[in-house]
Amino acid sequence: MIYAVQMQLEANNFKVLTAMDGQEGLDKAREEKPDLIILDLMLPRIDGYKVCRMLKFDEKYKDIPVIMYTARAQEADEKLGLEVGADAYMTKPFDPGKLLAKIKELLEKDRRQDGQ
Repeated sequence: MIYAVQMQLEANNFKVLTAMDGQEGLDKAREEKPDLIILDLMLPRIDGYKVCRMLKFDEKYKDIPVIMYTARAQEADEKLGLEVGADAYMTKPFDPGKLLAKIKELLEKDRRQDGQ
């Protein structure tokens, strides 16, 4: 799944960094400070909820938009995702159009806030 998302984003001129577990994702986010993070919940080492919370509760990283993109479609999962600070919660299966639209929406919102 990660490669399908990566290929779709790169085809739309996005630079993509990937991580295979939550700790690696957290480390890369802190090192690179990306414009946006797409985060799965079901990650080895540190789950997506914890990664999101650790970034969103840190002044240096709290403004990075986070999309939780997961197979977990229960309402309680989405509620928890938003409680830990996710800016959007999307469920699989992979829909490139919806994902790209949400990425563009969040990046535009982020740019508008920076311009204020």
